[in-house]
Amino acid sequence: MLKVEALNQYYGGSHILRNCAFEAQVGEVTVILGRNGVGKTTLLKSLMGRVAVKSGSITLDGKDITRAPSYDRVRAGVGYVPQGREIFGRLTVRDNLLMGLASKPGSTPIPGELFELFPVLKQMIGRRGGDLSGGQQQQLAIARALAAGPKLLLLDEPTEGIQPSIIKEIGRVIRLLAERKTMAIVLVEQFYDFAAELADQYLVMERGEIVLRGRGKDMEADGVRRKMSI
Repeated sequence: MLKVEALNQYYGGSHILRNCAFEAQVGEVTVILGRNGVGKTTLLKSLMGRVAVKSGSITLDGKDITRAPSYDRVRAGVGYVPQGREIFGRLTVRDNLLMGLASKPGSTPIPGELFELFPVLKQMIGRRGGDLSGGQQQQLAIARALAAGPKLLLLDEPTEGIQPSIIKEIGRVIRLLAERKTMAIVLVEQFYDFAAELADQYLVMERGEIVLRGRGKDMEADGVRRKMSI
């Protein structure tokens, strides 16, 4: 579904992403790990078109989207859950979900499946997003990204600042989405145990480079936990 080749990106004179290359398959969770400041969020922003890349290519379902603006990537099937959630705090839960349908015809209803995945959102449909707890806001951000039915779902540290019970629920939903085999999922994460539980494929980044990769089942044997703790 997603193919990234030799991706390079700069902020000013700083070389942030260095020849990043990987593929993400439908029905799999690709986990990207690494300490703060190694380029994980920049990589997702590059995939989403929020920052321009210097060189390399990004292909989605056989279509080159390297230079496409973010809204065209959404139409092509990219869903994005940014770090910090970035929901619309003054809008209701309903209106936040409708924003996720902005690329669809105006009469498109909110998919009922979203409330099956996240029942709390149905209970709070008329409440403002800013009045939700951090965990509820994260569920809303994921539901908003899912509203348009993406082929590729990008998640940037969905466990950050979230209580353990909600982390477990988010993990259940991510695995369920992967098992449906309708999308590829790319998950940026620092919480090793959460990542190891979900990963079909893992990538470890250091200084903008992917320095280690493998299958999720091999993470412990490959020493990923130790590498993350250094």
